[in-house]
Amino acid sequence: MIISVISALLLCSTLLVRATFAQLHPTGPASYQRLPSLREQAAILDSWRDERLSKIPDLLNKYRIQAWLISQREYAEDTIWWSIKNATEYAPHRRTVLLFHANTSSLAGRPNPLKWVDNTGAVWPELREILAQYNPRRIALNTDKDVAFGGGLHVGEYEVLAEELGENWMERTVNEPMLGIEYVATRVPGQLKYYRDLQETTWALVEEAFSEQVITPGTTSTEDVEWWFREKMLLLNVTTWNHPRVSVITPESFPGWSGTQDIIDEGDLLHVDFGITAMGLNTDVQHMAYVLRTSQGETNAPEGLKEGLRKANRMQDIVLENMRAGMSGNEVLTACLDQMKAEGIEGQVYSHPIGDWGHSAGAVIGFTNLPTYVPVLGELRILPNTYYSIELYAYSYVPERNETLRFRLEENAYWDQVTEQWNFVYGRQERLHLINATHRPTASLAQPTFVVQP
Repeated sequence: MIISVISALLLCSTLLVRATFAQLHPTGPASYQRLPSLREQAAILDSWRDERLSKIPDLLNKYRIQAWLISQREYAEDTIWWSIKNATEYAPHRRTVLLFHANTSSLAGRPNPLKWVDNTGAVWPELREILAQYNPRRIALNTDKDVAFGGGLHVGEYEVLAEELGENWMERTVNEPMLGIEYVATRVPGQLKYYRDLQETTWALVEEAFSEQVITPGTTSTEDVEWWFREKMLLLNVTTWNHPRVSVITPESFPGWSGTQDIIDEGDLLHVDFGITAMGLNTDVQHMAYVLRTSQGETNAPEGLKEGLRKANRMQDIVLENMRAGMSGNEVLTACLDQMKAEGIEGQVYSHPIGDWGHSAGAVIGFTNLPTYVPVLGELRILPNTYYSIELYAYSYVPERNETLRFRLEENAYWDQVTEQWNFVYGRQERLHLINATHRPTASLAQPTFVVQP
C-alpha cells in the first residue's frame, strides 16, 4: 500500500515523500523468482566481469597508476580475486599472479590482466621482463591497512614480491585502495534486473517465514524460524552471506550479530535481518512482523506499532534524500541526523554499500557503535552506479505497551542514472507482516512443501 498523504503529513508537515521513490510497496505478495540455470548464470556472470574489467584502464588513469599487481595462492586469496575470477573458478590455483595495465605503450592490445598460474617460479623472470618493456612509473599493490578491498595482499606474498622484483621495482609500488573500492563498488546495467529478482525472492522468504505457515504461537521459536530460512534457501538454489537473525523486539533489543532465543507468542513484535546470495550478488533486508492476539479477537496491529514503522519509513526517505555522489559517508550521516532532529525523529542510521559482498566496498553511513562519525570508511566518498543497504532504526513510543521500541528496517537501493537519484530496488516495508494464529498451517517446519514460481 502506498503511504497515504495523511500519514506522510503527520510525519512531516512541510516535506512530501518524493514521488520518484518508485515502487515503495509492491502490490500483492512477493513471488519466488526462478533464476537462470547454473550454466546460463556462469555465462552472464562472466559477461558482467568482462564489462567491469574493460573499465580498468580508465580506473588506473584516474589514479595515475600504470600497473596494478595482484599475487595470491590457493586459500590465501586477495579480496579482489572474487570479483575478477571466472564464474567456474572457486580458488586461484597454485600461485596466481595478475598484472592489470593501462593498455598503453608496449602492452597495448595485450590481455588485461596478464595472468600467470605457476608453482615453479617461472612467473618471476617473465614478470620482470614485462615490467622492463612496459616501464610503469607507479605500480599499485593491495597493501592498505584500513580498507579490506585495498589490503588483500598477504604478507608472505609481499615478501616474495620484494625478493623476486627487487628494489628497483619495489620502489615504484604504491598503495591506492580506491582501485579496489571503485572496481568492486561499480555495478553494470545488466545486473539490476536479476538483483530485483533476488530482492523479490528475499521478500517472498520473509513473507512466508512471518506467517502462520511457519509460525505457531506458543510453539515455534525464533531459532526454528532461522533454520527454516536456511533450509528453504537450499530448495531455492540460493545461499546466504550471514545466518538469518530472528528476534522478538523488546525495549532492550539492540542490533547485533545474533537473534534472540524465544518462543514466539501472541502479541510479539518480530524482526528479521538476513540476505541471500546468488549470481555474484547479495541482498540484505530487515523486516518486522506482529503476531495477532487472535485469542482476544485482534485483527490488526496496534496503532502505536504502525506509527513506529511510519517513523522508520520517514528515516529511509531522509537517507535517500541526503545521499549524493561525491559526499562523504560522514557528511551524509550528519545531514541525516540534522534533518531527523529538525523533524523530531530519534533513531540511528548505519547504512552500507552492498553488491559483490553483503558489506561491500565504499563509504559507510554510520555504524551502530559509531553513531555520529566513522573514521576512514566514513570519510570515503559516495560513488554512483552502486547499490546501498539503507539500514536504520527509529525510536517510537508505543502507548498500547507503555514502551519505547526500536523499529529496525533495511532495504537495498540503487543509483538511477536517468533520474540521478537513489531508488529502492524492489520496494520497502510499509506495513507490518501479520501472523494470524487462527489460520491453519499448510506446511510444517520439519517437512515444508514449497513451490518455486516459474
